[in-house]
Amino acid sequence: MWRYAVPVVLFAVLGLFLYRGLYLDPGNFESPLVGQPAPEFSLPSLEDPGREVGSEDFAGQVALLNVWATWCVGCRQEHPYLLELARTSGIPIYGLNWKDERDAALGWLTQLGDPYVASAFDPQGEVAIDWGVYGAPETFLIGRDGTVLHKHIGPLMPEIWRRDFLPKIADECGSLPCPLVEGE
Repeated sequence: MWRYAVPVVLFAVLGLFLYRGLYLDPGNFESPLVGQPAPEFSLPSLEDPGREVGSEDFAGQVALLNVWATWCVGCRQEHPYLLELARTSGIPIYGLNWKDERDAALGWLTQLGDPYVASAFDPQGEVAIDWGVYGAPETFLIGRDGTVLHKHIGPLMPEIWRRDFLPKIADECGSLPCPLVEGE
């Protein structure tokens, strides 16, 4: 009897895990960085290798750090929305160009538009490791005090912005002057 019961029980447990997995949001994994100071970094600028871009650039303000690459399909999907956010949200977007070729990345921004205040160039992915990047695209919401408020894995889209980012931005700003949070 036990010979048949063990496989049936194991199959049922595996089935429950698989069933539960169907309803997980792949972009909503809690990062250990949330609530912690953002990792400090300084990298060459994508546009001007003689200039540095890093965590000091977004210090003291609510900002987004968007990890992107030209080879990333999801990055192309979210790009038009990032352009819209850059125009309408009042929140500066910084880019972290990850494991890419400089010329390809510059061509991408020239062709598709540049939503970033500045982009750091991380061709080896060393800074991305410190940020716990799984893959591109990923977007981090950084608070005024340099704390990571939220991490989103996958393309950033309007419904995600409204549901996950706007409430955190409103909480961060409170009664203080803050960027527009409508950002549609």
